[in-house]
Amino acid sequence: MNNSALIALNLLVCIVISPVSKADIVQSSTNHAIKMSSFNLSSQKWKNRVLLVFAPSVDNYTYQQQMQLLQQHNSGFADRDLVLIQVLATDESYANRQPIDESSAAKLRERFGVDKENFRVILVGKDGGIKRSDTTPVQAKAIFEEIDAMPMRQQEIQEQGRK
Repeated sequence: MNNSALIALNLLVCIVISPVSKADIVQSSTNHAIKMSSFNLSSQKWKNRVLLVFAPSVDNYTYQQQMQLLQQHNSGFADRDLVLIQVLATDESYANRQPIDESSAAKLRERFGVDKENFRVILVGKDGGIKRSDTTPVQAKAIFEEIDAMPMRQQEIQEQGRK
């Protein structure tokens, strides 16, 4: 899969924009300015669930498999207040399509103990706790079922039914 396809795939994966703070601007190799943002996981607490995908690079086969498994599920992410964070060691990292700075990515790797050469998928609940951790690609359906079984999600479903 080429970089253009991966970029398009990343854009399709999530539709919810997460709160990120403005940081500096860097120049990409094509000489376009890219806004870099910092990302702090604690800013998501009680607002969003977070799906972290850690991988060495966009060229990593396991990472590509994971992105393919998630690409058709935009509405499922939005329905469950689920934010996708892609933490890549040698490529740009993203929080819901927004590039995040290397410092933010490094802090996430350190917090969850994921080495740069490892692949890992971690689901963090709205309470900030780890709900699941996988070392192989995981189906979106399995993630959604895990979330849907959570008491907080059950309450959200009931509240949506009353509207």
